[in-house]
Amino acid sequence: MPFLIPFDSASFFSHAIVWLRMIGGARSFLGNATLGMAAMSKAGRRLQVSTWNIAAINNNPFEYWITYNKEYEDLMVKVESFLDSPGDKDVAVPKVFSQSMFDQLDARMTSVGWQSVKPYWENDFSKRTIVEGFMKDGLLGLKRLASMPDRMTNTINTEDGNMVFRPTIINMYEDDLSSQEIWWEKWSSFMFDTKLKIKGKGDVVQEQIPYQMLQKIKRSKYKAVTEEEEKDSLPLQTMCGAIFDAILVHMMNTVSTPDTWQPLKRTMVQALNKQKVPNTLKIMEKHYMDSDIITLQEVSASLIDQARKSAIGKKFHIIAPANLDAVRDQNSVVCLKRSTFPDGAIEEITAKVEAAFPKDEDIPVSNGDILAVTTKSIDNVPFVVASFHGDTNGLATKPVVDAILKAMGADSKLVSHRLVFGLDANTYEKAIPDSQQDVLDFGKSYVKHGLTSCWGDVPDPKNYTTFNARTFLQPQLNKACRRDEKRSNGDVNPKDFILFPKDDFQVVRTWKDNTGKREYVEDMAFPTLDFPSDHGILTTIIEPKL
Repeated sequence: MPFLIPFDSASFFSHAIVWLRMIGGARSFLGNATLGMAAMSKAGRRLQVSTWNIAAINNNPFEYWITYNKEYEDLMVKVESFLDSPGDKDVAVPKVFSQSMFDQLDARMTSVGWQSVKPYWENDFSKRTIVEGFMKDGLLGLKRLASMPDRMTNTINTEDGNMVFRPTIINMYEDDLSSQEIWWEKWSSFMFDTKLKIKGKGDVVQEQIPYQMLQKIKRSKYKAVTEEEEKDSLPLQTMCGAIFDAILVHMMNTVSTPDTWQPLKRTMVQALNKQKVPNTLKIMEKHYMDSDIITLQEVSASLIDQARKSAIGKKFHIIAPANLDAVRDQNSVVCLKRSTFPDGAIEEITAKVEAAFPKDEDIPVSNGDILAVTTKSIDNVPFVVASFHGDTNGLATKPVVDAILKAMGADSKLVSHRLVFGLDANTYEKAIPDSQQDVLDFGKSYVKHGLTSCWGDVPDPKNYTTFNARTFLQPQLNKACRRDEKRSNGDVNPKDFILFPKDDFQVVRTWKDNTGKREYVEDMAFPTLDFPSDHGILTTIIEPKL
């Protein structure tokens, strides 16, 4: 029986490229590129490459611990204490969401054809306490009875491009919520009276009221839900959503005063949410216009449009995927400096990369996560430039690198191209085996393919590019971190990379930035009011290795 060597196709193709460069018969593929690299070296030209996952807080300014001021820190610690050790503040639900409020809500729900949830209220929810009985009820979380209505109605995008917010603490709603009575009047009117024009499938505009946007919670997906709860899930989740929001309003007005927390929230909303796109572009314009390549991840369509109209668009070709992600509105983007890459993107090869995935594996990649394009520098060096946003656990990262190299090796037109790849690899210092991508294992993987990184062949597991932690002011309390556990229980990991062929380029200098000033402050939680992302910016300068 012959001895069989396991075949790794991506590794084979990456090594085949190196092999082709070494033999004379490859001159038709590589001659011009080699001359281009020589010209680049002779001219003393280097490439400055930056990568940045610009996403951060979505619509809840309180979701993550931020570095701000003492007033903010004091408020969040009081919220933490209220939910962690409530003591006599753990009052009965009807003290916060009154019997009168329930009666009005039940009448509203039955008037639209839903089943009354009076038995649930009388036999269960009215007998609960607000913290231990409701907010900390793990089974309620598993059933998604409070988080699902929040997901569907927290922030609603209307067809005219505006956003409408449910009256709650955990979104960008800025009107007065200084009492339970004020909140309830606005909440019930929003859920049952507000008519909104929404784009549906195929961009068909339809008029909907927020309660009509709720979806049934199915047992097939959420096993903790009973048959009866599934049948009544629309009115049941509406009641639970109302109780949840009522508790948040009561809590904020208990641990603080409306004159304190409401202005604080408005300031945070303005900086973290409403000004996120302008602040992101401002950092790029002020500090990163000298980069030759910028790869971005989790980019909204709005930011792409605004970037193209800004000073950045005048200096860079801004390339987005042909098939933009319209659901999550999160896209990988490549920016090529016009003076370095006059022709911009020559061809998008994202589809070729995705076609190179193993047919028998389910790679966790969503629409918009990958963008790969070909381009050519002023020195006539052909490049493949790629940007990628990895899944939360980083399980797609190695397969995507494999697929890019396989696509380049399988296409004779791409054999001579040099790869520059900026990515949020979502790698971990202390990965859960078989569940998360270990950073050192990822290093071994890219080295095997003849690549290196801005961090070298062996990345430092303690060279972090993220430091964020959830607060107690969001629907999933099981993910909350106490103030003194932000470092130990937060997402503090070495996640971001720039990859390139080791035989072609060497690193001159690499730096990271979590301030928006080309500086990185270690052990600082971010975003901040000045830095709108939960990933640091990563920049490296590379030069030809000739």
